Amino acid sequence: MLKRIMGKRWIMLAGLLTGIAGGLQAQVISAEQAYAANAPGVVLVQSVFSATVYVNKVEMDDRRFNRLVDSVRKLDTSGSMFTAEEKLDMVVKALYQNPFRFFSRTSQYLGQQHRIVSSGTGFFVTGDGFIVTNAHIIDRDSSFIRRKFILSTYEEVTNANIRSLEASWEIRFTDEQRALLNNAYSVIYSQVSSMILNDLRREIFVQARVDRTGHEIENRRLPARIILKGKPMPGKDVAILKVDGVSEMPVLALASDSIARIGERVWVYGFPEPVSSNLYLSRETGAEPTLTEGIVGAVKRSVGGWPVIQMDAAITHGSSGSPVCNNRGLVVGLATFGSIEQTSASLSEAYNFAIPVTIVKQFLDSARIRAAVSASSSSFNRAIGYFHDEYYGKAMQQFVAVQKLNPDFPGVAYYIAQSERNINAGLDRDTMLQKVVFRIIAVLIVLGGAVVFYRFQIASRLPKRK
Repeated sequence: MLKRIMGKRWIMLAGLLTGIAGGLQAQVISAEQAYAANAPGVVLVQSVFSATVYVNKVEMDDRRFNRLVDSVRKLDTSGSMFTAEEKLDMVVKALYQNPFRFFSRTSQYLGQQHRIVSSGTGFFVTGDGFIVTNAHIIDRDSSFIRRKFILSTYEEVTNANIRSLEASWEIRFTDEQRALLNNAYSVIYSQVSSMILNDLRREIFVQARVDRTGHEIENRRLPARIILKGKPMPGKDVAILKVDGVSEMPVLALASDSIARIGERVWVYGFPEPVSSNLYLSRETGAEPTLTEGIVGAVKRSVGGWPVIQMDAAITHGSSGSPVCNNRGLVVGLATFGSIEQTSASLSEAYNFAIPVTIVKQFLDSARIRAAVSASSSSFNRAIGYFHDEYYGKAMQQFVAVQKLNPDFPGVAYYIAQSERNINAGLDRDTMLQKVVFRIIAVLIVLGGAVVFYRFQIASRLPKRK
């Protein structure tokens, strides 16, 4: 008796464990489905620094320059040894080889308005506009800002000087000549000219995708403010931003796991600079997040003593702040920094690191922000699941619900149109199942009728009892 009771309990327990395992397995989704569900909540984060920049005006020593031109002319008194372009090459190369002989700074300053942009990635963690990203995207140190302004200002001033030379000499420099002059001016400006920054300002924006008529997706630039920020690496490189005046935004769900597991497959959604700044891509396409895939290779410890996730998913400039998600589509980390190859001093492609979601949650808790998936995202995620399982009727209902909650939810109009098209084409699984059921019922009715008719015929042929 006891054995039978225990046997039944073991069977019930095994069934329960099987059900749990099946439920967990059902949560694993494909990369395509995960991208469709998570991409709407990933945004481009931009810190825009603007200032009035003053630099010393650099002028050419006309006396020395005229001597240079005369010396080139004396090399070819007949005028047949060198072409005009070859003579110009000699002049330009002389300027390049000894710029301080021919150029000097003056006491006059040129003032220009300049702006530089620091870009990265972030993602919504609440429907009312709270965003997680890296602190170093919005908290650039003064040396970085100054270096960027120097490069931007000197490039613009140098190009203006070269254009001025072309106008005064009534010539057109070749690309090689322009490069030599550009280098000469760069040396002068970097070593002789001073630069003053005045009225430095910083603004933070996020570019979120929104639905528009005709099933098209556009970018909306939204101002953001800082709620809480840590310190750039080696500090806890996390920042919380807030976009005001929004609701029912696309949200990425955070994993409840304490740390990612070694060997776990991960997906990174971000805006790598080589893609977003690619001149051969349309602006709309460049604004779509890029997915890269990899596995967790190790869990290391930072110099600050807290864990970091090592992965081989590709990240580069612009990927900072990207959500790192597991194969259930849940955020397990924040892509933050890479590794430098010692031989080439370039970024390594396969050894990148993410701050674990536990650190992100510490910042959210400190700011008293409760990360929660919005109602529109919940419906959208269900709809995406139905859509990829080919239950287009159920998907359509959920997509329509999303559109009512947030008419701008990116991608909804497209999926509604696709669902409707697939339903009309008879591809909906529910419709197909109904057809199969109706056919089975019809066959059963026919068979039942045939059986009744057959039995009736048999009965009519039997002799009647007296």
